[in-house]
Amino acid sequence: MRTIICETPGTLKLQETQAPELQPGNVLIKIKRIGVCGTDLHAFEGTQPFFSYPRVLGHELSGEIVDTGDVAGFEKGELVTFIPYFNCGHCVACRADKPNCCANIKVFGVHIDGGMAEYVQIPQQYLLKSEGLSLDELALVEPFAIGAHGIKRAALQAGEFVLIMGVGPIGLTMIEMASGMGANVIAADVNDERLAFCNENFKVTATLNTLKDDVIARLHEITNGDMPTVIIDATGNQKAINSAFYYLAHGGRYVLVGLQKGDLIVSHPEFHKRESTLMSSRNATKEDFAKVISLMKSGEINPRKFITHNVGFEMVPGEFSKLLDPANKVIKALITI
Repeated sequence: MRTIICETPGTLKLQETQAPELQPGNVLIKIKRIGVCGTDLHAFEGTQPFFSYPRVLGHELSGEIVDTGDVAGFEKGELVTFIPYFNCGHCVACRADKPNCCANIKVFGVHIDGGMAEYVQIPQQYLLKSEGLSLDELALVEPFAIGAHGIKRAALQAGEFVLIMGVGPIGLTMIEMASGMGANVIAADVNDERLAFCNENFKVTATLNTLKDDVIARLHEITNGDMPTVIIDATGNQKAINSAFYYLAHGGRYVLVGLQKGDLIVSHPEFHKRESTLMSSRNATKEDFAKVISLMKSGEINPRKFITHNVGFEMVPGEFSKLLDPANKVIKALITI
């Protein structure tokens, strides 16, 4: 089968590899769509934590079942997606019903080879039925689930001011869901074109360019002097993450969805006097996936408006670096097999 392998940072190669031999309890899926995630782009750049090379990327996936093996409840030809976080089931996190942050987690396309391949085999417990969604929609369930988990971690309430840092795909999924919950959403980024896309396609109270605006003054103005009670980082940028501590209201919650390799650096007095709550948000749970599928089915969220680019599978090695170029205005790219 054809497989795209990231051999070293900056190098993708299309190769022929052995098709998987179906194991008990698994189904064989022919991959049809692959969403390109920030994790994939950072892995290609060489800036992604938890990563080693060579690696087959890809964890935002949808496809068609071609062999159910000994698994009941699924049929050949059925469209599916799946939860790409394989947990151990016995560590302290798993025992606490937090498999998304399992101590021994194996994320598909990160810790183990992923879905930039014609076929993958997936254990039954991670499979998700299509519920009538299209292949494009199914491939975007995972990034929306990431956003849903971040919103849930923030315990966001209607009427609150929430500052979402970074309007890439994950940031936009959280803007979509937060605004749908009745929150007052402030979107921040350093890219005016992305902020314009956000304004044109999403319901936001205000947008900020953190390189050009006096952020603290603008936030005081927007929130009537209170500052945002919730900040969610979706940048994965050290400077942005550290700066945002100063944007938080007293008694506020700060959720880190974005991930970077460096240290968190903050003035302890500034953090302490706010009685701030700082938390991370990792991956998503089965409940988050189910919620997203339900919201997509009802039309409350529309994943199609996120898709700006489509790349054929064979073209990926030559075209992938272009997805990193801001001039190409990529929001979400899908790879089609």
